[in-house]
Amino acid sequence: MDSQPVTSKSDPSAIGTELASRRTGMAFQRTRLSADRTLMAVIRTSLALIGFGFTIFQFFNKLREANLLPADSTTARTFGLSFVVLGIFLLVIGVLYHVQFMVHLRVTRDEMHDAGLIHAQSGFPISLTLIVALLLFLIGTLAIVGMVFEVGPLA
Repeated sequence: MDSQPVTSKSDPSAIGTELASRRTGMAFQRTRLSADRTLMAVIRTSLALIGFGFTIFQFFNKLREANLLPADSTTARTFGLSFVVLGIFLLVIGVLYHVQFMVHLRVTRDEMHDAGLIHAQSGFPISLTLIVALLLFLIGTLAIVGMVFEVGPLA
């Protein structure tokens, strides 16, 4: 690309090329933000499943402790635990998909930059949404450990 900045007084073809390059660069940023929104949807769904499963587990555990359910009743416990496991599984799949997509997007962006098609001045920072997803994974894993081994503050 030219080392001279493109201005309104530049050659019309240079202006068109510069505008196309900038639009493409902005499209990469929009795509990155779209991937973050998709991961947020996965987080919301996972959080709902984990929360619902944990609530079912605790509710029926308290009924069993109050002798309102038979002591050997494990159906509700298994049902609640399966919701938590499903939520964590969904979260893991969502995070893996997000990371794979972002790696591919960065590679494509670097290839276009190396070919001189875009400027690629702004970087792709680590997603805060990804950090939240990993923290939710940790919390969900701790919930499962507490439910299965009956340890923790609610045991």
